[in-house]
Amino acid sequence: MGNRVGREDYEWVYTDQPHADRRKEILAKHPEIKSLMGPDRRLKWIVCTMVVIQFLAFYLVKDLDWKWVLFWTYAFGSCINHSMTLAIHEISHNTAFGNNKALWNRYFAMFANLPIGLPYSASFKRYHLDHHRYLGGDGIDVDIPTEFEGWFFCTRFRKFIWIILQPLFYAIRPLCINPKPFSQLELTNVAVQLTFNFLLYWMWGAKPVVYMLAGSMLGMGLHPISGHFIAEHYMFLKGHETYSYYGCLNLLTFNVGYHNEHHDFPSIPGRRLPLVKEMAPEYYDELPQYTSWVRVLYDFIMDDTLSPYSRVKRNCLMAN
Repeated sequence: MGNRVGREDYEWVYTDQPHADRRKEILAKHPEIKSLMGPDRRLKWIVCTMVVIQFLAFYLVKDLDWKWVLFWTYAFGSCINHSMTLAIHEISHNTAFGNNKALWNRYFAMFANLPIGLPYSASFKRYHLDHHRYLGGDGIDVDIPTEFEGWFFCTRFRKFIWIILQPLFYAIRPLCINPKPFSQLELTNVAVQLTFNFLLYWMWGAKPVVYMLAGSMLGMGLHPISGHFIAEHYMFLKGHETYSYYGCLNLLTFNVGYHNEHHDFPSIPGRRLPLVKEMAPEYYDELPQYTSWVRVLYDFIMDDTLSPYSRVKRNCLMAN
């Protein structure tokens, strides 16, 4: 558990990200893929149902013993709340109401944010667009771990702790890598969320609040679904910076596992991403892929060649 990881720096490349060129090539060969673009009319109803389910859970846990509150927090609440974060990811691409109603998407994301407890939907939108446009960009893409993370979390035990603390690092990383002034939407997001949290505590006490907040933290930490954080872009094979996952947990995560397909076509809703692979199998079948996020977490911890430094990084000014 004390073996040190061999990497001491990121994998620096001096080329542009691969997804823009592949998108052009695929569309030239398969123009029918354009028909998949546009909003997913079902998304808003699925999100509303999930929010209602969590509201019902808040009511049900308020009278439980604490041991059962904690049990259902990890067994159920963490799954729903992580799924809600990926619903917000979907909405950030305007797939709920379309590009013509961008502000509707922003406020709907704040609604989806309510059962998570942590106000982040507006900030996520701003930084996630940078992640797509400047994948691996030094000082831009806040999905890349900081130098401290790469240096310190360099043993199996420390990588295990790092995975548990992933929500913390995702929260503070933007402040370290690419700080931006607060926008009006972000202030609104914070005000709405804190008001909701206070009302939840006032009506039903501390147990629903603990269920909500702990569920979010646990669901994004050491949890099977959180394997997607590692699976998407950590360089398990040299020369590959994005990986897809084709396992059953896509059913709970709006097909975020179809990550090569998503980065190639971010305007296509998650529900239709499997159709991208079906229409253009020659571009995806031979790419490295996963079938288990749990195995990804295990391999990341146990493989001494992997660490938070195992990311492709580029100077975007040079690449462009």
